Amino acid sequence: MAILPYVFVICAYFIGSFSAGIIVCKLFSLPDPRTVGSKNPGATNVLRSGGKKAAILTLLGDSLKGLIPVLVADYLGLGLEWLILVGIAAFLGHLFSLFYGFKGGKGVATAMGIYLGLNPLIGLAVISTWLLSAIIFNISSLSALVATMFAPFYFYYMTNSLALLIGLSFITVLVYWKHSANIKKIIAGTEHKIIKRN
Repeated sequence: MAILPYVFVICAYFIGSFSAGIIVCKLFSLPDPRTVGSKNPGATNVLRSGGKKAAILTLLGDSLKGLIPVLVADYLGLGLEWLILVGIAAFLGHLFSLFYGFKGGKGVATAMGIYLGLNPLIGLAVISTWLLSAIIFNISSLSALVATMFAPFYFYYMTNSLALLIGLSFITVLVYWKHSANIKKIIAGTEHKIIKRN
């Protein structure tokens, strides 16, 4: 049992390294998302180049990469700190994929899966924050930044767990780092809108 948590953290990184966007686009004979648009293999870029069906499958796949390892780790009886590490490992696999030259997506969908795995109700609160932000701002990247900013504090407020606050704050910092180009566009007013309004 002593070695199991370490093995599972490694497995979570391995699972996170599979890119749903690249796999879906290949199955649908669509352009590699790394070669078009923002060159990001996430659902938003897949939506622009491949359509809604491919984007939904990408979103689902990337979310499950965060959700399933955490749920299985919980089922196996690993403690909260290990659940957090398992989630972070899956997240790092998505950002720095073992299979794609240690490059990957921006991690928002995978983070949402991790939140749901750690606590479904709080995870839904984070997703609701994304949806509300999307309605208000009409910018996907900004909605992601708002939701992931609040996530650690939601978890800390509801659980009083310092480990969750620290672990999820680490994820937030990486999400912001991966969105540095988007942040510049948001400030400049040139970031893509979810729905183009006249």
